[in-house]
Amino acid sequence: MNCLWGNPTESRELPLIDAAARAGCEYFAIDAGWYAALQGDWSQTVGSWEPSVDRWPHGLAFVLDRIRQCGMVPGLWIEPEVAGPQSELARMPDSWFFMRHRKRILKNTRYLLDFRNRDVRNYQDGVIDRLVHDYGAGYLKMDYNVDSLQGTDQNADSPGQGLLEHNRAHLEWLEGILKRYPSLVIENCGSGGGRMDYAMLSRLQLQSATDQEDYLRLPAIITGCSAAVLPEQLACWSYPLANADADQASFNIATAMLCRIHQSGRLDQISAIPAAQVASGIAAYKNTIRSRIPSAVPFYPLGKPNVTDSRSPVALGMRGPQWTAIAVWRLEGGDTVELPVEAAAARILYPTGLGIEISAVAKKLVIRFPRPKMACILTF
Repeated sequence: MNCLWGNPTESRELPLIDAAARAGCEYFAIDAGWYAALQGDWSQTVGSWEPSVDRWPHGLAFVLDRIRQCGMVPGLWIEPEVAGPQSELARMPDSWFFMRHRKRILKNTRYLLDFRNRDVRNYQDGVIDRLVHDYGAGYLKMDYNVDSLQGTDQNADSPGQGLLEHNRAHLEWLEGILKRYPSLVIENCGSGGGRMDYAMLSRLQLQSATDQEDYLRLPAIITGCSAAVLPEQLACWSYPLANADADQASFNIATAMLCRIHQSGRLDQISAIPAAQVASGIAAYKNTIRSRIPSAVPFYPLGKPNVTDSRSPVALGMRGPQWTAIAVWRLEGGDTVELPVEAAAARILYPTGLGIEISAVAKKLVIRFPRPKMACILTF
């Protein structure tokens, strides 16, 4: 749940877990900070991956058990390729880290671990084994809040050689994890999209698209990402704010429905009507869309969007065998969106009851949105 911003606690997570289960979520991942002291800096202490005592008065296992009791798979955030300078891991020898001119590289308050070193890989294998065996984690959000473009010149003729060898060792390490735990889901995340590549995604199951907080920018971002990542691997955040209305909640969930929904937001605080929009969107995704996405190919009825354009509508289509879906977003522009698509049988799958209308006119689909900043999913 990407809504506590590195400050999870038992008292904050329990109501979110219950709300996520009511909405129909199937996984629940606890985000960054679960290992840090309550008054500590979560980014400075990454590396040990032991649960914080004061954040989990009944133990982290108690909260993960609650997730399972609610019918969801528990998950944890982890950043395994780095060590915070205040972590126990930072005390390891220099041979564990990226070096440049005999000095450790410090990037974004993190030292970079060198996976060419067998001791590093063994250490991280122990971390993964503990999270999966002791805590029963079935999902790991593997983040990477740095870039490693500096490389390392330790035991290498150049930083580029050191970086290449590290990357290959890291991929081998990931392969080993999935051989040991074939049902474990690992999310590829981080580095501002710098890890959005098929060296990683040929191993890992899904790719987080962005942590963009302005939900009105997400349609353009997710449409662009669809040209680079398979839709069944492309994860998009849907996080309506606690005070979201039905339009805002449905806009958020519609943006994620043609790829892989990452549901977040304060579902424990959202009111009943927008909460129902979230639940009905997840149900429509699970019942109608999800099974068709792996065989679908994206297309762009209005062309590729401009993320800086806050007025022009955006449309993203997915076309599969005997099935087509199109997400349409009205931003701040006019109330009518015309798609150059001939589909007299098109219907609005989601949302319903918000006054959105569709008609087929002269080989076009015409969608009328009664208010700005609305979205819908069409199918035919």
